[in-house]
Amino acid sequence: MSSENNTIEALVRSTKTKSELNKLRSEGFVPGILYGDIDKNINLSVKKSTLDHFLKTTNFKSKVFKINLDGKEYEVLPRDIEFENISNQPIHVDFQKLSANTKVIVWIPVKFLNEETCPGLKMGGVLNIVRRKVELDCPADKIPSELIVDLAKREIGESIHISAINLPEGVVPTIKDRDFTIATVAAPTVVKEPEPAAEGAEATAEGGEEEKTEEAKSGDADKSGEEKKESTDKK
Repeated sequence: MSSENNTIEALVRSTKTKSELNKLRSEGFVPGILYGDIDKNINLSVKKSTLDHFLKTTNFKSKVFKINLDGKEYEVLPRDIEFENISNQPIHVDFQKLSANTKVIVWIPVKFLNEETCPGLKMGGVLNIVRRKVELDCPADKIPSELIVDLAKREIGESIHISAINLPEGVVPTIKDRDFTIATVAAPTVVKEPEPAAEGAEATAEGGEEEKTEEAKSGDADKSGEEKKESTDKK
């Protein structure tokens, strides 16, 4: 865990009924439960402002926190959070107490580095992201905060697989039957549009059509005159 402040202050709660829980929420708290490597599950509450802060600034459900609860400190992992349907505000949160032997399944975000210097992208290629998060099976003390993909030497047509990512010891993907793709540097897609005809060619074509029409008219007139003359001669 990093040195940043990942401590959550919590209170033991004794609420049981729905009305008591609603009153607790109206006072700015979110009810929750702590379970896992403890003798008995503990009902607790957390300040909503604290929870909102961590929801906005961290990969909340994949990050290890410390909870201070009645003078005791527990290392925990958020496991579930419930939101109100209309307001989308948190209304319940579950924490799992961790121990040295605890293994957890978590979704970890993928971070791409050096897009600006990637040879394939500089040549006009496109970064096609297949997975923005990867599900991992981790020891509780080795959960990575993110998975790093370095694009510095990637060319057009290359695929980046999970095997290209350095994982901490003991951390493995939950998909074990294949070396699945994280992203590709794809060739650019070019859509060709019909080329417009040159203005000169259009003008020539139009002019030629007009001249042809006038010549046809003139020819028809000459032919009509000849027919009339021939008829007069016969008479």
